[in-house]
Amino acid sequence: MKKTLPGIELFDLSNKKAIITGGSKGLGLAMAAGLASSGADVLLVNRNKEDGEKGAAAISEAFGVNGLSFAADITQEEQTKEMTAYALDKFGKIDILINSAGINIRGGIEALSLEAFNQVMSVNVTGTWLCNRAVVPHMKAQKAGKIINLASTLGLVGLADRTPYTSSKGAVVQMTRALAIELAPFSINVNAICPGPFLTEMNIPVADHPATRDFIIGATAFGRWGELKEIQGAAIFLASEASSYMTGSMLTVDGGWTAK
Repeated sequence: MKKTLPGIELFDLSNKKAIITGGSKGLGLAMAAGLASSGADVLLVNRNKEDGEKGAAAISEAFGVNGLSFAADITQEEQTKEMTAYALDKFGKIDILINSAGINIRGGIEALSLEAFNQVMSVNVTGTWLCNRAVVPHMKAQKAGKIINLASTLGLVGLADRTPYTSSKGAVVQMTRALAIELAPFSINVNAICPGPFLTEMNIPVADHPATRDFIIGATAFGRWGELKEIQGAAIFLASEASSYMTGSMLTVDGGWTAK
């Protein structure tokens, strides 16, 4: 009789329903594909309807799951409520929320405008908070849920000319810790992934600059950018029962940046 290793089913996401904001490209789309590869149905949320539909269709075709999309501006409270209502209508429940939507505006503090600072905080902090706020009542009612916030290595360490982004990601780190404590009585896990330098659309504008290449080589132990597929394992882990005793944790996927 064939035996199964204990715990091997812990990474199975069959019949799980997930919302991924910022899900039409970059790390968000990669994590959505990762969850789908483990059996989860996914709802990709982003501002561009066409991009979302394209990503959802590709995931459905590749993995045979129910891939859907919803166009929303996560900085608008009513739209996050509509997002949640849509997911519940289509899926019947929400097991997983990945808050991946984010922006970065670079520059020295004297060169940046207050508008630029507020824009980054609005998407990265307020948007994350609003999405959590919209989904939490449902997860509390079912007494189960997995929330994964996207923080950053730059929420843990500093970097010059990044005050809006580092401030926002530091806030996400603390939001994650506070929510983890608040929601633990309802068996809801709240953790964050702290990616290092991944070659996403956000980083392409600076990726080919010699100073940037030298910095990435020097800052990371592996001396290279992360590949999008390398974020998927962390997302599957935190979305699955394999991480059932983890909450309030910051999981770094940074090529060894914070180890140096």
